[in-house]
Order: sequence, then structure tokens, then C-alpha cells
Amino acid sequence: MKLENQAPASHILSLIHKKDSAFWSNQQKENALKLFHQAAKNVPAYKNFLKQHRINPENIKTWKDFQEVPFTDKKSYLRSYPIEKLSWQGNLNNSLTFAVTSGSTGEPFYFPRTKQLDWEYSVLVEMFLNNSSYKTQGPVLVIIGFGMGVWIGGMITYKAFEMAAQRSKIPISIVTPGINKEEIFSALKKLAPHYKETVLVAYPPFLKDLLDEAEDRGINLKKLNLRTLTAAEAYSEKFRDYIVKKAHIKNLFLDTLNIYGTADMGAMAWETPVSILIRRLTSHNKKLFYDIFTKINKTPTLAQYNPLFINFESIKGEIILTGNNAIPSIRYALGDHGGAMTFQEMQVKLKHNGINLKKEAQKNGIAKHIYELPFVYVYERSDMSIKLYGAIIYPEHIRYALLTTSLSSQLTGKFTAIVKNNNKNDQRMEVNCELKKGKKSSRSLKKMVKEAIIRELLSKNSEYANNFKSIRQKIEPHVFLWPNQHAQYFSQSIKQKWIKK
Repeated sequence: MKLENQAPASHILSLIHKKDSAFWSNQQKENALKLFHQAAKNVPAYKNFLKQHRINPENIKTWKDFQEVPFTDKKSYLRSYPIEKLSWQGNLNNSLTFAVTSGSTGEPFYFPRTKQLDWEYSVLVEMFLNNSSYKTQGPVLVIIGFGMGVWIGGMITYKAFEMAAQRSKIPISIVTPGINKEEIFSALKKLAPHYKETVLVAYPPFLKDLLDEAEDRGINLKKLNLRTLTAAEAYSEKFRDYIVKKAHIKNLFLDTLNIYGTADMGAMAWETPVSILIRRLTSHNKKLFYDIFTKINKTPTLAQYNPLFINFESIKGEIILTGNNAIPSIRYALGDHGGAMTFQEMQVKLKHNGINLKKEAQKNGIAKHIYELPFVYVYERSDMSIKLYGAIIYPEHIRYALLTTSLSSQLTGKFTAIVKNNNKNDQRMEVNCELKKGKKSSRSLKKMVKEAIIRELLSKNSEYANNFKSIRQKIEPHVFLWPNQHAQYFSQSIKQKWIKK
């Protein structure tokens, strides 16, 4: 089945700038229903899935009907059928690129994609390039610091910038060092000074590492007209302020961007100048924060998305998506918590809090960048995992590490893993382990636990192993050993919390 969108990128960008919230709401419903019927007819696995749930596709005619369609997810759907049965026409007879990710148990899953997802990402990239506050008209150097292996981030970002460069009137050059720090610093020092602007692409904590070390490397970031593009995890506005100051970024609304993406569906949603503005407004207004995001304890990523490419719903606080790919996703539960709303719904929430979005945008110099696309916000994964420098860490792997003979005589096997930021805003993973009764903490035991966890993660987690090669000291676990039944982490009255957010 042909997946490429027939409209040129310039037309899509024109729609984003001109169309109102009602247009995008209609597109959202029409495209989701259309994709549902195509998948019900042309994807063997989905046809069988609907049959098992006694859903007759012919009865799904309206958006209200669509709400009765059962969810799919990785466990009950993707892992229940052969990959070719999950694909269009029940085969892999297409030009595909595979990306690998892990499920809640850490078992790899290979997601195929056609160039359609690369192209959709390139539209986002083109808009970001055009929005530069520096207005130099290039040339622009793009340094891609995402992992360049089998993971989606590096390769899809490279392809997206390459496609955007082919369409752009601005000269764009790309270098792909991945997470190799030495190569990135070499590019910043030897290549970037020859360009009028530099876009640095990296995972948020890795980006911070690069900026923190640049000065010691003799790199004058102020002269590079730096812009940043990040993905893989959320960060606070305090973190953004730090990055902007450290990198001497001219305009935080136009020159920074964080992406909400997955291996399943690529770059699904992205920060826009107006989404960043709204997020910053909520950081100083608790009532507004609760009205938009509900009463949660961490600031979510707030992004906008293009209903021509993808659709989001929020069901009981869980993000559900419908989108096209080599394996189409119909009402697919990602395992992420958050919400979705139209632009109009967002405006109503702002007005109820006495905020005029247009005036706030004018005040911050981004009045021309109000896009009435719908919003999605994401504040944590519900699969009980944590992210450390872009790598997803699963509790199962740490549990295995603590089961070794040498440790099981000293530890109960219970632990709580946390990713924290120190006073320098650097990420670190803490693993708090419970001692058996009568056992005491020691330096040698902490070392044994640390080494066991590292061995297991290197063995089972390819993303962690890839990072370990270049940023070992940043991602080694900090181990703490606590007395048996210590109330802070091991209360006996509740179920053990392996992960603490």
C-alpha cells in the first residue's frame, strides 16, 4: 500500500500556518477513520484482531463509533502476530528501514518503517530551520548527536534533515558523529566556525554534557549561532534556561525544540514556539498548570502534532495514537501517560486563567508562530521504566543483577531505582538496595552491586551499552545499601516500587 503523502511539504507547511483549530479537528477524525478502514481491510493481523473482539468494520462509521474500537498495544497485538501479518497486505514487500526498541521486559522488537515517516519528520525539520531567529539564510551545519546504530533517533533524524536540505533554499550540511564526544567537539571546533548557524542535535542530558565541556575544549559557542534539537525525554524549563545561557542561544522559543517520538511512529509531535510559551506560563501559575496538565508532580513535555500524519487521544490519562507506518497503529496504547486537546480547548483553558495567548505571543516576539494544531502532553511512561541519557532502563535487568549468588546472600533483591539531577543538572541513576536482616553495608559490597548491575545492563540493554562506550562515568549507577525494611524505600505495607519517578 502506498504510504507517501501526496501533498508537497510546502503545502503542508502552508496549511500549518493558515488553518484554524476546526480544520485540524476535522482532519483528525476523518484521517483516523480512513486509516482504520484501510487497516481492517488490508492488514491480516488487524483483521483478525477485530474479529476476535467481535468488531464489524462496516459498523464503524462515525467518530463516536471509532471510540468503541478496542486498543492495541505491544504485548497483546504486536507480539501476538508475525511481523509480516502486522504489515500492509500481509507481507514485507517494500523498501523498509528497521529500528529496534525494547518492551516492558526488555525484549527487542523490530519496527519497520518506510520513507514516509522520514518525510513527515522532514516537514517538522524544515519548519524548525525556517524559524531560525538568526535569519542568516545559511549555510547551516547540522551535527547529529543521537545514537547512530539500530535505534531510530540517529538514522531517522539524518534522513529528515537530508530530505529537508534537498528542498531548502538554505544551504544545509550534515555531519553524523552519533554520541562520540570527541567527534562532536571536533566538528564544533573545526567545521562549525565555517557556518553561519549550527544545529546541535542530542539527547537532553548529553547535550548538557557537551555544552558544559565545550569551554574547556577551547570552543567559543557564542560565535556559532547555536540552535538545539532534542528528543527521547522531557526536561524542565529551568533546564532549557540553562541550555540557552550556556549555548548563548538567541531565542529560546525559536531556537530550541524537543521532540516526542517513538520507534513505533517516528517523530510524532514536537515543541513549537507557542507550546514552549504555554509551558513556561504554567511554570509560574499553579492553577493554570493544574487546569492544563492535571495535578501531577512533574512538568510534562507539551507538543503539537499534525493530524494529517497522526492522531492522539487521551483515555483515562493514557495516550492512545492512530497513525500510518509499515505497521499501522490503530488506537495504539504507547504506555505513556498524559493528555490531548485541540487548540481551541487550550485557548479556553488559558482564557479561564485570564491569559490572552495572542498578547503573550506578541510580548515574546512569536506572534507569527501561533499554529492552531492540536496539543499532546506526556509526563511519564506507564511501563515502569526510567530514562538515563536517552536509554530506557527496565527494572527486570537490575533484578537479574541482584540475583547473583554472591549478592543474594547479602541482599533481599528489593530495590528502588531513581534518576535524579545533581546541583549541576547532570543526570545520575541511583539504585537503593535492601540488605538482609543482620547484614551491613560496606564499600566492597557496594562495588559488587554496581559491577553486577553494569554487567547485566551491558548484556541486555543495547542503548545503555552504546552510551557506556563514551559516557561511562555519567551512567554508572550510584548504589546505596539500606537496612532491612527501611521505610523510605521498602515499606512492608505496600507493593514494592521498583522505579520511583
